[in-house]
Amino acid sequence: MITTLALTDELDLVENVHLDQLSSPHILWYWVDFHAPTEEEGKLLDTYFHFHPLAVEDCFHFRQRPKLDYYGEYNFFVLHALNQQTLDAEEVDMFIGKNFIVTFHLTSLREIQEVWEKVWTNQSVCKEGPVYIAYLIMDKLVDYYFPAVYEIEDNLNELDSTIKEGFSRRLMEEVFEIRGDLIKLRRIVSSMQDLLYRILNSERLGEFKESRVYFTDVYDHLLRLSEIVDASRDITADMRDSYISLTSHRMNNIMVTLTIISSVFIPLTFIAGVYGMNFEYMPELKWKYGYFFVWAIMLTVAGTMFWWFRRKGWFDM
Repeated sequence: MITTLALTDELDLVENVHLDQLSSPHILWYWVDFHAPTEEEGKLLDTYFHFHPLAVEDCFHFRQRPKLDYYGEYNFFVLHALNQQTLDAEEVDMFIGKNFIVTFHLTSLREIQEVWEKVWTNQSVCKEGPVYIAYLIMDKLVDYYFPAVYEIEDNLNELDSTIKEGFSRRLMEEVFEIRGDLIKLRRIVSSMQDLLYRILNSERLGEFKESRVYFTDVYDHLLRLSEIVDASRDITADMRDSYISLTSHRMNNIMVTLTIISSVFIPLTFIAGVYGMNFEYMPELKWKYGYFFVWAIMLTVAGTMFWWFRRKGWFDM
């Protein structure tokens, strides 16, 4: 599906302008949005707009890293939107020239739709031109990162309160699942942050310098997101380390208990093994009190070892 929006020399916004009319001298600038285009519609990037083949190829080979390419009279941007359900990146491609902006995305994005409606309903916005619309799109994409990041932050706070009552396998599974989501978010935020840094420091984007303050605002938002994501990752790392430490402590206590039991029963097993041999001429076998004597020895050995271990502090570990 292709939708168009154009501003005439009489400062009137016109929607759904035919592509053949976009080159009219009465059009100051236009925005063409390719939303889930068909194969024939996608070919217009080459046959009508004559964009560079490498840029057109990037549009159809998704999951490109956010980037900026210079192509003489226009610039090509790859942006990432955030899927709120899966937290995966959804690519948005954008061509920006002096009098046009072309956006290309294979999925329905409310961010693009909201910017479109804002430009259509706000007369002051439509006078700003393609660069300002590019800012609005980037700003809206980044704004929709925040809900997912804040939701994870709230979930971590709830988990932290629950973990104070005691760790469990289920809680740690949730922590590791959240950590995986944070890795996805960090990858998206950091790549978009690199792109905005490049935009702000590029000498070849002359038309963007006048709007530098706007893109700086988007960059500040990304810095804030990066700080929240890193702080949340640190919290999950602390929870993981605490769980591992607690598990190791419990394992040490179990090993100490088993070691004590084994140490106590080793000499008792030895005594029982010796007197369990069926030799005919073993001493004390015919003694009347031999059975009670062996039990007394075994209890004395066990009690002595128990006292010795307690004195050494094994039971305090």
